[in-house]
Amino acid sequence: MKASATLTQNLQSVLVDLIELHLQGKQAHWNIVGTNFRDLHRQLDEVVLSARDFSDEVAERMRALNAEPDGRSRTVAASTSLEEFPLGEVSTHDAIDLISARLEATSQTMRGVHDEIDEEEPTTADILHAIIEKLEQFAWMISAENRTPGSVKQQRPAEPGSAPRKKKSASASKK
Repeated sequence: MKASATLTQNLQSVLVDLIELHLQGKQAHWNIVGTNFRDLHRQLDEVVLSARDFSDEVAERMRALNAEPDGRSRTVAASTSLEEFPLGEVSTHDAIDLISARLEATSQTMRGVHDEIDEEEPTTADILHAIIEKLEQFAWMISAENRTPGSVKQQRPAEPGSAPRKKKSASASKK
């Protein structure tokens, strides 16, 4: 299969955000200070390693589809959707919020191009599903460091016995 221009551009937008996430994660890793430094330092290593692996997977998928990935620093800087990470030392509290936002933004990039990718190349969409799942897990785990109970509205299943009962169909009630 040969990727269309649209598929190529959509995958390129995913690729640059993953590369940028890797770079920003490393920047945070080197410059965080404060409470729970060691735990966040290690979590950032996991994010960096995963983002790097994910970018490689996307770039290699592009090559398998006869598309040319562009991971040059100039291209990444010019086309990423992620905001620039601050220079210098960053408190662990602030870094948690900054990295969580970048993880969520990268996931949003993928969700934004997913349907077009799925239409043309469902196998590639499956790759995105796995990456999104892992990035959203990282975002949850990292952002939980700054949360307090009740600070984010949660969806809960209905309490047992409180869910509305389904009405019997007319044919079922006649039996």
